[in-house]
Amino acid sequence: MVSYFVHPVHVKSQHTTRQEYIDLYKDWAIDEMERSGIPASIKLAQGMLESNNGNSTLAIKGNNHFGIKCHDWKGKHIRHDDDKKNECFRKYKSARDSYIDHTNFLMNGPRYSSLFELDQSDYKGWARGLKKAGYATSPSYASALIRIIEENELHHFDLGMGPRRRPDDTETIPELTDIDGFEIEIEHRKILMRNRIDYIIVKEEDTYQSLTRELELMPYELAKYNEIPKDSKLKKGQVLYLQPKRGKASVEFSFHTVEAGETMYDISQMYGIKLKKLYQLNLMNPGEEPAVGDEIHLRKKKKLSVPVTVTDSIG
Repeated sequence: MVSYFVHPVHVKSQHTTRQEYIDLYKDWAIDEMERSGIPASIKLAQGMLESNNGNSTLAIKGNNHFGIKCHDWKGKHIRHDDDKKNECFRKYKSARDSYIDHTNFLMNGPRYSSLFELDQSDYKGWARGLKKAGYATSPSYASALIRIIEENELHHFDLGMGPRRRPDDTETIPELTDIDGFEIEIEHRKILMRNRIDYIIVKEEDTYQSLTRELELMPYELAKYNEIPKDSKLKKGQVLYLQPKRGKASVEFSFHTVEAGETMYDISQMYGIKLKKLYQLNLMNPGEEPAVGDEIHLRKKKKLSVPVTVTDSIG
């Protein structure tokens, strides 16, 4: 049975920490677990990850702690950039409503039905199942949830116990931003974001095989997303996208001035734009390369220059 109660008001003079988030919302997560069977650890971890510990724009302005989009929602909404610009997200009267609706969303979604066959204590199965069902597009989503749960011992809530330890506020713990943020650290691997696309920086020991295992990707995906041959050798420091690149750069980048040694492919990787689209934006043929100093259009198609006919004036 769900117990409804007035939660203590939390006045935000600064960013909420992980531990503060857990203390604020653990009771609601347990209530929803008892109502539905969704592990409290999973709900807390999703809330922490999706809302950046309650500090995201969606959480602050819309009380949306789980990044749930409008879909067939009839209530109020808030606009926010996600996979696409200016997407519609659900807006709630309170964070409590967000926790309740997250439960209903999973319980009523056919693609999540198999998760409810898992044991309530199987947080790893739930994390991987949520990723497989498409809850989030980030390839590191399941790993991020599992890491949050284990670092903060949230799985003890699934067993009716609290964590045995509480991280000290001064303890150095790699901060995990929400999945729409800029950086996530998974098992000593930083997952960065550019143009709303996850990417990594290749390490010296990395291979296609090791990365596909680590990041739970199919072998062909890395080559496809980065527009490189499957047998090409990875180089230390190389940018490697984990999701498809986009058709244009993010809104703050309109042009790029070509520097010595830069190719169209380099620029496409620099801004997370598909190479074919970059050629199209600049009215260039595939294989053409720009000259140093050329201005490459990153968002809007370059206009055709119209020849100017100069006539002699008759005095």
